[in-house]
Amino acid sequence: MKDKSKNFLTIRAYLIYFGFVALMLVVLGTVISIQFYKRSAGSLPGERKIQERIVSDDPRYGDVLDKDLNPLITTVSYYDIYMDPTVASSTLFEAKIDSLASGISDMFHRKEARDISAQLRNARANGKRFVLIQKQVTNEQRKALRELPLFNKGRNKGGIIDGQNQETTVRKRPRGKHAGRTLGYHKNIDGKIYSVGIEGAFHDYLAGKAGEQIEQRFANGWRKTGQIIEESVSGSDVVTTIDSDIQEVVHSELEKQLITMDASHGCVVVMEVATGYIRAISNLRRNKDSTFSESYNYAVGRLSAPGSTFKLASLMAVLEDGRLTLDSEVNASGEYRFKGSKKPLYDSNYGRGYGKITLKEAFEKSSNVIAPTINKVYKNEPHQFIAKLEKFGLTRPLGISISGEPNPKVSRPGSSQWSGISIPYMAIGYELEQTPLQTLNLYNSVANNGRMMKPQFVKEIRNSGQLVRSFDPVVLDEKICSQSTINQVKSCLVGVMENGTGKDLKSVMFKIAGKTGTVKLLDASGEFLNRSQSEYQASFCGFFPADKPLYSCIVVIYKPKKNIYGAKVSGTVFAAVANKVFASNLKYHQAVNEAKVKSETFPRIKAGSKSDISDVLAELGYKHNVVGGSAWIAPVNPNKSIHLISRNVKEKVVPNVHGMTAKDAIYLLESMGLIVEIRGYGSVVYQSVSQGADIEKGKLIKLTLKN
Repeated sequence: MKDKSKNFLTIRAYLIYFGFVALMLVVLGTVISIQFYKRSAGSLPGERKIQERIVSDDPRYGDVLDKDLNPLITTVSYYDIYMDPTVASSTLFEAKIDSLASGISDMFHRKEARDISAQLRNARANGKRFVLIQKQVTNEQRKALRELPLFNKGRNKGGIIDGQNQETTVRKRPRGKHAGRTLGYHKNIDGKIYSVGIEGAFHDYLAGKAGEQIEQRFANGWRKTGQIIEESVSGSDVVTTIDSDIQEVVHSELEKQLITMDASHGCVVVMEVATGYIRAISNLRRNKDSTFSESYNYAVGRLSAPGSTFKLASLMAVLEDGRLTLDSEVNASGEYRFKGSKKPLYDSNYGRGYGKITLKEAFEKSSNVIAPTINKVYKNEPHQFIAKLEKFGLTRPLGISISGEPNPKVSRPGSSQWSGISIPYMAIGYELEQTPLQTLNLYNSVANNGRMMKPQFVKEIRNSGQLVRSFDPVVLDEKICSQSTINQVKSCLVGVMENGTGKDLKSVMFKIAGKTGTVKLLDASGEFLNRSQSEYQASFCGFFPADKPLYSCIVVIYKPKKNIYGAKVSGTVFAAVANKVFASNLKYHQAVNEAKVKSETFPRIKAGSKSDISDVLAELGYKHNVVGGSAWIAPVNPNKSIHLISRNVKEKVVPNVHGMTAKDAIYLLESMGLIVEIRGYGSVVYQSVSQGADIEKGKLIKLTLKN
């Protein structure tokens, strides 16, 4: 009897144990189903089963900004808008449907209002609960739709399904193709990652961290429920070193010159001397239809012979070694022969030569007498010449943050490329290859009194406005040569502009220091053809203003057909960029502004944006105060002090734009939904729709401007 009782208790214990195990397995299976596949929301008999799944909640990709935090690449959200026409009461639906249809028609111009109204009435009659209103609307349009009759009652009463859980994003470039290749991209194409430029190099910062949320399955597909399992972390913004104003000038001047010279492609880089920050970069290539695009970053990735711009390094070497002085006399005969060379080397003036001239004059005129001169000095000590190039930072890459920079190609004694003509041809920029950015960095170092900076494209990383990381200027070499050598070659670079190949490019406002370069390109077989058959590369590299350099710049134009010389082809672009940057930069005109303040005269102030006008006055040193709280001010003619008097601007009412510039008037009126047409220039003296009239979106308002 005891055995039976004992067996019963044992069986009972096993049943309880395995029962708990089975229950735990069921719970575990349910959890796994919820996390990875789907779950059943119904628990009561007859309740409908709702399928759910866990999906990635992609974070918002960060923006790429210019140095002033203006977007260069940004993410724009789009939404698909639907309507459930069955949720509104019959009375509300009939009262508002025609007005709603009219508003939709006015906004998108897709259908007539009567057709939209008929479509929604038929859908309601047939019990359709998911009717497409418009695909890919912007967030601003989505907000406007919410204000329309019926839709302003919300989803449960008005039926609007505004796509808040069906957001799609697109990367936009507000400045078009400007610096496109340098800004770059990060793409996954058929499982292969392509990372280019700034966006590729800083993808980890821009991407953020994905979260998780729940989607439910409906008759028309899966839709997000808004239930968040793990919050996503938005990507950070990358603040570049690009100055959009300089970038605009660089891009337009390069494109204009490529057209004028009927050239194949070209690049321009502007670097800030003291920091190494790249303020502008443009790479343009001619397409088959004669338009231009940025398909390759020539400035960063294209190796080519630098030509005569490299003569700066040769001059620095002999001066630094004390082998020659600027007053050393050389015989520029116009034709130079070297052992091992099949063809003689000629001067650029068709081999006529310049006679006996100083080394400084030879550099200014870009005479190829530099070749035999350097060869004579270093023929028996080639390692000494290469050592100087290494010290100047010309034999190694710069280590920039974006991908694609190659190692410079420099012939070395003992290598298969080295020959009896290596030294003389290297002296004038052949038998070696550099990128335009690597060439520019030498000139920037000279402008910076021998201090070599690392070129940088990014200044900061920010998240929600807060600083995450900063990229301070990086010094690659505190002093690439003596100050005496720097001072001498600076005088030579100024001499090029005053007495030599760049004398036609002198600015009327300030001095430029620079060097021209013209390179004959090898043909497909690796040979140089005669002058009429050859193709060329024209370049100009330098800095400005010459006495207190702020920016260095290089311009390289490939295969020009209308002219081949660096001064005419690339120097023209350099001078145009330098002059426009000078004209628009307050750093150059500070003394003028200070004089205005000291004279106690006050400027006439046009109507416009309060913040803009206040910022300009503060920058110029004018003390002022603001009367009233509006974002806009009326015209002001100050006497003894400056008072900015607010102009009241009301929503949904046409404002008074008299006295405003075209820029402010157009911005204000178009932000209210009006279409603006202007005539004349100066400030507004007449507006066709009177102040105080009700705003009718899409209505035309004509403005007349006079000085």
